[in-house]
Amino acid sequence: MACYAALLHQPPASPSPCTSGRVGSCRVRPPPLLQRRAPPLSVRARISPRCSYAAAGESAGAGAGEQPAAALRRVLGTPGAHQAPACYDALSARLVERAGFRACFTSGFSISAARLGLPDVGLMSYGEMIDQGRLITEAVSIPVIGDADNGYGNCMNVKRTVKGFIKAGFAGIILEDQVSPKACGHTQGRKVVSREEAIMHIKAAVDARKESGSDIVIVARTDSRQALSLDEALWRARAFADAGADVLFIDALASREEMMVFCAVSPGVPKMANMLEGGGKTPILSPLELEEIGYKIIAYPLSLIGVSMRAMEDALVAIKGGRIPPPSSLPSFEEIKDTLGFNRYYEEEKRYVASPAQSSFGSGNYDCTSEASSSGDTKSRTEKSQEPIIDILPQLYDPGSAGGRGPSGGMWSRTLRLKITGRDGVQKIDARIPAGFLEGMTKVIPGPGWNKYHGKASECTYGFGQPPERADTA
Repeated sequence: MACYAALLHQPPASPSPCTSGRVGSCRVRPPPLLQRRAPPLSVRARISPRCSYAAAGESAGAGAGEQPAAALRRVLGTPGAHQAPACYDALSARLVERAGFRACFTSGFSISAARLGLPDVGLMSYGEMIDQGRLITEAVSIPVIGDADNGYGNCMNVKRTVKGFIKAGFAGIILEDQVSPKACGHTQGRKVVSREEAIMHIKAAVDARKESGSDIVIVARTDSRQALSLDEALWRARAFADAGADVLFIDALASREEMMVFCAVSPGVPKMANMLEGGGKTPILSPLELEEIGYKIIAYPLSLIGVSMRAMEDALVAIKGGRIPPPSSLPSFEEIKDTLGFNRYYEEEKRYVASPAQSSFGSGNYDCTSEASSSGDTKSRTEKSQEPIIDILPQLYDPGSAGGRGPSGGMWSRTLRLKITGRDGVQKIDARIPAGFLEGMTKVIPGPGWNKYHGKASECTYGFGQPPERADTA
């Protein structure tokens, strides 16, 4: 505890201009670290597509064309301690953005609970976290910091994890120094890897970032406060900063004094606070108090999953009792639709509504009009516009066929291909019809074909201007 005591009683840092390149070393000028020059466009990481159905004006996140990491660095470069609730799926992330927060975390604890229904004891895999993370980043435009546990293996695994999180659209990544299988830092039995291995993991993460042409924010976490001691946690935090970490995080600090000591370490690097709700080891302080201590970003890991669990339990009790949840705890259907973006979806959908199918001269369609309606009165035209489109294709007649040599063979060998397409574009009929059957067809489909009710055939004009032969049926 010698290190702890020495740091706690250090005089306040001089307000002279900073020499460090990292944020938080002074309040005189903007932090250079968080204003890294963006990588060239040719090597920038792919950004996951963002959902466009969120309510207009609800996002305070990345600007048009801004990389997720750049958006997060912009947030960290502004004054104050920034709150970032932890989400666990796309809906909870959408709600965080809708509430006006400028960033959010993913919580491994909450994702394990929501996705597996199991405790956070290392059961979630890399693939499952990437899959869940991609859905989250695609649902919002605010920067998301992803919980990557311990990197899922050795240094090579850490590199793959960092690159995977970049491709999934994360703005930041949290890497911790627990052994596998890891678990929540506020639970019992925490164990950490050696100092050397922990530092190499951070160096591997920095290398992976460079190789990807990305600027993802690396949050280095140590769980050695509960596993070993506060002095060890402070030593590791310094070493992580020297290895290239952008943000430092000691989990499960036990008092306000310990939090103050931590924030005095590597003053040029932003500090992350973890306000584990409901009875964790770290005291719950207000954002203003945390800012005064020296924190830059604040995570709330269990609020959303916790209230969701309680709300679902209460709703199930109500349903089991023959009731439904009260209006105070149940949003209206319209509110639910608005949150999910139904209205925005409907507005966008209107841009792609196809016009009704139309018959045209060049498409091989035919305009069939009976002589009785050739006067072209307005009423007939109006009625016709509601009728389906009827295509009568050229006759298929093989004069050399056996059927064409008999006394009435010509009539039966002559066929028309009848295609009827509804005004909605859906094909209704596509059939080849012998001429001898046309009389019967006129009873089913009035108008097209040969009308025997008037004692003569209606005139069918082909789209190419050639009338067909008349088929007399005795």
